[in-house]
Amino acid sequence: MENPLLEKLETYYIRFREIGQLITDPDVIQDMKRYVRLTKEYKELEEITAVADRYAAACRTVEESREILASESDKELREMAQMELDELTEKLPEMEQQIKMLLIPAEPEDSKNAILEIRGGTGGDEACLFAGDLFRMYVRFCEKQGWKLEVTNANEGTAGGYKEIVASVSGSGVYGILKYESGVHRVQRVPETETQGRVHTSAATVAVLPEAEEFDVQINEGEIKWDTFRSSGAGGQNVNKVESGVRLRYMWKNPNTGVAEEILIECTETRDQPKNKERALTRLRSFIYDKEHQKYLDDISAKRRTMVSTGDRSAKIRTYNYPQGRVTDHRINFTLYNLAAVMDGEIDEIIEKLQIEENTERLKASGL
Repeated sequence: MENPLLEKLETYYIRFREIGQLITDPDVIQDMKRYVRLTKEYKELEEITAVADRYAAACRTVEESREILASESDKELREMAQMELDELTEKLPEMEQQIKMLLIPAEPEDSKNAILEIRGGTGGDEACLFAGDLFRMYVRFCEKQGWKLEVTNANEGTAGGYKEIVASVSGSGVYGILKYESGVHRVQRVPETETQGRVHTSAATVAVLPEAEEFDVQINEGEIKWDTFRSSGAGGQNVNKVESGVRLRYMWKNPNTGVAEEILIECTETRDQPKNKERALTRLRSFIYDKEHQKYLDDISAKRRTMVSTGDRSAKIRTYNYPQGRVTDHRINFTLYNLAAVMDGEIDEIIEKLQIEENTERLKASGL
C-alpha cells in the first residue's frame, strides 16, 4: 500500500547517507565552516530518520496484522493481530504528526547561544526595579534548563535593579527557546515608593539576539577602536585600581540599508581585560549578525500571523499584574494565575504555548 509520507522520507534517507560520507572526507573536515554546517544537518537528519524508522516499522506491522485478519482462522493469532492493529492505529497519527513537525525546516538560529539584553523602560526607578526582577526570573529559568549565564555588562538603577543589563547564555538550543522573550514586558503593581497604595504601570524591554560564530559575520578587527577604563561599582578595591573595563567603537555599514553607524559596546564584567575584550567582540558579532538578518526576520513576520519569532523589540508582549497575581501573554491571549512562580523562573508553560502556536503556523505554511 502506498504511503506518501514514507515516499517523502526517502529523500531524507538519501541525504542522511550522503552527509554521513561527506563528514568523514578530509577535505570537508579542513573546511571548518562547511564541516560545522554539515555536522549540524547530520544530527537533525539522524533524529528524523530514527523516528521515520519507528514509523515505517509500525506501518509494516499494521499491514501484517491486516493480512492475518484477512487470511487466518486461528483465533489466538487473530486476537493478537487485532490487539496490535488497534494499538498502532491509535499511535500512527501521533507518529505522523511528530514526523511532520521534524520535517519543517529548523530556523537557522535556533541552535545558537544567545545574548540577553534587559533595559528599564518607562516608569523611572520602578522600571529599573522591574528590569532587575525580569533578570532574576531569567537567571532562575536558565538554572533550571542547565544553561550557563554570564553577565557581560550592567548599569544599576539608583534605587536598585538595572537601567541595563546584558548577559550571554550558553547551552543546548538556547536561542530557539529564549527568542520568544523579545519585546516589551509591562508590570502593574504598587511601587515601594508609593505612599497611597496606587497601582502604577511600568515597562522593561527584553532583546534576545542569537550569538554569532566567528564565521557568521565579517568584521575588520583592525578598524575597531579600543579604550580601557577603570570599572566602578561593587567588586572590591581592585575594581577601581585596574583598567580592566573595555570599550569598543566600530563603524559598520548596514548591507540592507546602506547606512553607516557607529557601534559602541562596553564590557566590565571580569577583572581580566583580555576576557572582557573577547566578550565585547562576541557582543559585536551578535549585534551585526542580528542587524544583517533583520530582512530575513521581517520576511518571516510578513508571512506569519504572529510576531513570535521575529525578534520584534517594540511590541508589548506580556503583562505582569501583581494585584491580581496574573501574567498574560498578549500574542496568544494566554493567562496564568501563578505570578510568583513565573517570577521564580517557571515560564516553561508560556514558552511551550508559544512554540505550539508557531509550529502550527509553520506546519500550515509547509503544506505537509
